[in-house]
Amino acid sequence: MAEPEIQQLLGVGLIEKDTNGDALWVWCYPSTTAEMRDLLLRKCCLTDENKLLHTFVFGQYRRSWFYITTVEVQDSSVLKKVTHFSIVLTAKDFNPEKYAAFTRILCRIYLKHGSPVKMMESYIAVFTKGICQSEENGSFLSKDFDARKAYLAGSIKDIVSQFGMETVILFTALMLKKRIVVYHPRIEVVQEFTRTLPALVWHRQDWSILHSYVHLNDDELEALKTCTGYIAGFIDSKVSNRLDLYDVCVNLADSEITISQQAKEAMTMGKLHKEIGQLIVQSAEDPDKSDSQVIKDISLKTKEILTNLASFTEVSDDGEKRTLNFEALKQKRYPPATENFLYHLAAAEQMLKI
Repeated sequence: MAEPEIQQLLGVGLIEKDTNGDALWVWCYPSTTAEMRDLLLRKCCLTDENKLLHTFVFGQYRRSWFYITTVEVQDSSVLKKVTHFSIVLTAKDFNPEKYAAFTRILCRIYLKHGSPVKMMESYIAVFTKGICQSEENGSFLSKDFDARKAYLAGSIKDIVSQFGMETVILFTALMLKKRIVVYHPRIEVVQEFTRTLPALVWHRQDWSILHSYVHLNDDELEALKTCTGYIAGFIDSKVSNRLDLYDVCVNLADSEITISQQAKEAMTMGKLHKEIGQLIVQSAEDPDKSDSQVIKDISLKTKEILTNLASFTEVSDDGEKRTLNFEALKQKRYPPATENFLYHLAAAEQMLKI
């Protein structure tokens, strides 16, 4: 069950860019760390040299989600020395649509009043009751935004139309909890693609593996390296040279997927992978099927694989969890790539005897 809203929101902040071109933190509630302020300044587009305006970005840092909406100030009577500002929300949950809607309302309030006090009132209303209502700025009701909807918002069909049979590489990497890095020069493209990938392993429904907007910054990379498997989005092409960061690198600009040397053995493709790849492509190319039906087809195949794997397990000595009986798996005489995949899947699902 979803936590009540009071548990989800962590904080709100305001960053302004003035007529001198300086971007500064102006206000936040409650207080935030210097590390988090630096991170969010980096993420909002107001410190960029390229002057590109990204209206909405989101990502995750050390288990806190951030959502940033940025607007240009035009002919405002209350914000005379401000050219742009960003409203930042931090929260415990992944739900871009929910927080995009709420930050848009906060932006309208700030444009009208030019003071954080009115924004604070709306923030507290949502924090305590999950709702803020206003005729002029729009209403926001937290429970209108279901987490499951956020999980299904991306398009698996788009991914398959770009990568075809190679989508099975992404499926395999996710099943084995590998490190996936995604690159494209446009953050909007990176975010749309990365947010969809966890749906390929729907049985886990785990979006905590998603880090949709990462800079090649020491603090961020250190935080990323504490995660076992992840999907990390970058807009810096230099990430492809960082072999320490990935097992699979997806270059969206060139539609290329690269498997790193150290992951090649675990990611060896065989007959089973071909079967899965064909199933994914056939399902995604069916014009009568929605994205959620494609996810369901992949999920049923995944369940079949996991049920098969479970048949080679036995209750461990402590009687708590099931572990893989490697001899039983070997006796099945599967093709080497299938056996190899099932073994590494057992490792990812923590079914190996330690």
